[in-house]
Amino acid sequence: MKRSVYRILLLLFATSLAAFSQSPNIPQGAVPAPTNIRPGDCPCIFSDLRVFFRVSAPEAGKVQVDIGKVYDMQRDEKGIWSVTTDPLDPGFHYYSLVINGVRVSDPASESFYGTGRMSSAIDIPEKGVDFYSIKDVPHGEIRNRIYYSKTTGTWRSLNIYTPPGYDKSVSERYPVLYIQHGGGEDERGWAVQGKTGLILDNLIAEGKAAPMLVVIPNGNVSRPGMTAGGYNDEAMALFREELFGNVIPFIESNYRVKPGAANRAIAGLSMGGGQAFYTGLRNTDMFANVGVFSTGLFGGISRQPGAAEFNPETVIPGILTNPASFNSKLKVFYISVGEQDPRVEATKKLVQTFKEKGLKVEFASFPGAHEWQVWRKSLHDFAQRIFK
Repeated sequence: MKRSVYRILLLLFATSLAAFSQSPNIPQGAVPAPTNIRPGDCPCIFSDLRVFFRVSAPEAGKVQVDIGKVYDMQRDEKGIWSVTTDPLDPGFHYYSLVINGVRVSDPASESFYGTGRMSSAIDIPEKGVDFYSIKDVPHGEIRNRIYYSKTTGTWRSLNIYTPPGYDKSVSERYPVLYIQHGGGEDERGWAVQGKTGLILDNLIAEGKAAPMLVVIPNGNVSRPGMTAGGYNDEAMALFREELFGNVIPFIESNYRVKPGAANRAIAGLSMGGGQAFYTGLRNTDMFANVGVFSTGLFGGISRQPGAAEFNPETVIPGILTNPASFNSKLKVFYISVGEQDPRVEATKKLVQTFKEKGLKVEFASFPGAHEWQVWRKSLHDFAQRIFK
């Protein structure tokens, strides 16, 4: 097995070198994907959103592309393999090449951390959608910072978006959105795949969002000798300790931020949506704005046999029996989900329950499944509602 993997790595290295020495033809009617390393290379996108993949692998016996659906590639006489997919949904899609049964990254594509490993990905533009495009507007900055965590006993990394003019306005203070990634991702997710900086730049320039800081921490938290995960109380307590004991103090001692719950928001996608739900609603003295995007906490995904249905009152005491208390403390409570996400019906059902009990909740759904295009739109929508 080791020899087989070694041969595949040598093959991919040779493929990468060959790609630099030639300019492959772009199929007629297609354009290179924006996520390509080289702009004149493929993967290439047709106007009907089919995608053409190509890789040089003359010694391979079988080559496939796995982009949620697995496609067999066809080999030509020169050992170049290619395939055209069915039309894909607009948005961001992780994918792998599968060479002789081994999953590897595509040397033609940029790689992103988002499936528990570095993966290739393709970003398929959506017609008429430009809220995360680079525009001629003032731009803020995504800054990577290192801080020491007393919870994990390690140095950790976070990303922070500072709005345009932050360094020039030496006395102005800003509200802060703390936003969490999903499972298999880390602090790079919202900064890179999520296009947070561009979304906020454009919204602020249009006057649709208040200038704010956006903090993107690593939500994978564990103590030495243990790993906490999922939506259980132990995992959520550990996340809360990291956020309250390390991340927020670091931000508030190093950046000019406004104090108080009204000037803090917490949001997240999938696993991070569960973290925002637990941490935000259990600590309304710290957060007056809570955004929950596409979480599996409410149901709609496979559960362990015998697992009880989600009961919000058990998780957040008083949320159904004393909604007036939450209404008085929360400025924005927001839930979103993709319209093709398996979680959609369970999410809509819970939102309806909240409303019937008198809890004020703002709901939005967007075309798409459990993927970044939905979450980009969720951030774009949520950011316009907070800090008003």
